[in-house]
Parts: sequence; C-alpha cells; structure tokens
Amino acid sequence: MKMLITGSGSGIGRAVALGAAREATLEDPALLLLVDRDVDSVAQVADEVDALGGRAVVVEYDLLLADGPAHAVSVARAEFGGLDALISNAGMVAPAPLTEMSVESFDATMALNARVTWQLGREAHDLLSASRGSIVATASISGTFPTPPLGAYSASKAALMMLIRQMALEWGPDGIRCNSVSPGPTITGLTMNAFGGGSPEQQENRRRRESMIPLRKVGSADEVANAILFLAGPRASQITGIDLAVDGGIGLILMPASGGGTGPVGKSIS
Repeated sequence: MKMLITGSGSGIGRAVALGAAREATLEDPALLLLVDRDVDSVAQVADEVDALGGRAVVVEYDLLLADGPAHAVSVARAEFGGLDALISNAGMVAPAPLTEMSVESFDATMALNARVTWQLGREAHDLLSASRGSIVATASISGTFPTPPLGAYSASKAALMMLIRQMALEWGPDGIRCNSVSPGPTITGLTMNAFGGGSPEQQENRRRRESMIPLRKVGSADEVANAILFLAGPRASQITGIDLAVDGGIGLILMPASGGGTGPVGKSIS
C-alpha cells in the first residue's frame, strides 16, 4: 500500500507506519511517505519500517507552511507514482482557558488539526481517485465532549470530524473514502506528561482515568493504529463518512457520572 502518514515520528503516526509495514505482503508492499517536523524521530521510524521489509521516504516539513501539504503530496507523487491512503495524523494541543488563549494559538491549532487535512486531501485528490483510495484523520473524543482547558483543541477536532463527513459526501462519487478515528485517553508523546510516565502523580492520574473507562485501561497507540489501518484498507471498502471511537467505552459514562443508572431494577432512573 502506498501511504502518506503525517505526524509519523512518534505516537499514533509511528504505530500506523510500523503496523502497515507488518501487514504488507510481497504482492502489496508498504511504500510509506513519513511526514514530520522532527527529522531525528521520523528517520528512526523510517529505519524501523525498512527493517520490517517496507520502504520509507522521509519528508521533514512544516505542514502549517503555505506549501506544506502540496509539497508532501508532490513527494509521494514523485516517489511512488500514486497513493492508496492518506493518514492525516499530525496535530497539536495548546492548553489554555478560552479567556486567556491567544489568537495565534487558536489559529495554529485549528489550522494543523483541521485545515491541513482538507489541504492534503485536495492535493492528493487525483491520486486517491485513481486508486479508489482512502483518507483517515485522527480526531479525538474531545471533538464530541468539551474538554477544558482544551477549547481550541476540542473545537478543531469537532471541525475535523465534520470536514471528514463533508469530504466523504463530496468525494465519494470519485471513489475516495473518508473517515476518522477518535481516540480516548491514549499513551502518546502528547499525553506522556499527564498520565504516561512513572512519577507518583502521573500514575495516580492514570489510575483515576482508568477507573472511569469501562474497559478500565488507557489505550495504546497500537490500538488506535489498528483502527486506522482497518479504515484505510480494503476491509472497510463500504465504509465512509464515519468517526470510529477508540476510547475503551469512555463515551458511555455520561449517565453514570451524572447519577443516572444507579436505582433499583425496574424503576425509572432517568
């Protein structure tokens, strides 16, 4: 599979790249364009892909630059001659209460987390149409549930989810499937300081979060990557315009958290 993966130097993007390399076959090898601003990290991922038998091409570029998305797609066009899947995974978090957030932080968050996916898809449209390929974007459950102090992040992921639905509708007749995944609490570079490390505070935060997740565990980057690879590949050939929650069931806890669902059997407890 010819795949362009943004934010591929760590976390979910890295897991997607390695998962694609592991799933590849001689008939359908993994040809991966790895896009990231951290050249050292993404180069290491490329080495891991190569060791698994895939072929990785590294693009060190800032997707927020005006020509960033077009440049990334142009490299895929030149190196692979086509594209089967676009994985728009690069993102950012700029925590701040809405009353204190700067316009610059808000705009950058919206641009990277939402606008760039549209730009990449627009630039890759002809390649994906030719292959009847797919786009999968990494959204977040924060795009469905407000998450202070991540106002810009939540808004950007909500915009991304609707953008994917719009792209699915407009580009479906061209043979392009467009979907997103919404991770819940997941161990990545962005969350390591919150609940992924070994300090007592981080461990306690992790235990507290896991106590509220029906499956009682924080997710891994590999678990999210598995969902992305499913939606990107032929097994999901009749699926488009959806957002797949990969959250351990945390989206189910609204009523229990508000006191609903705790009454005796047979009695109304709404």
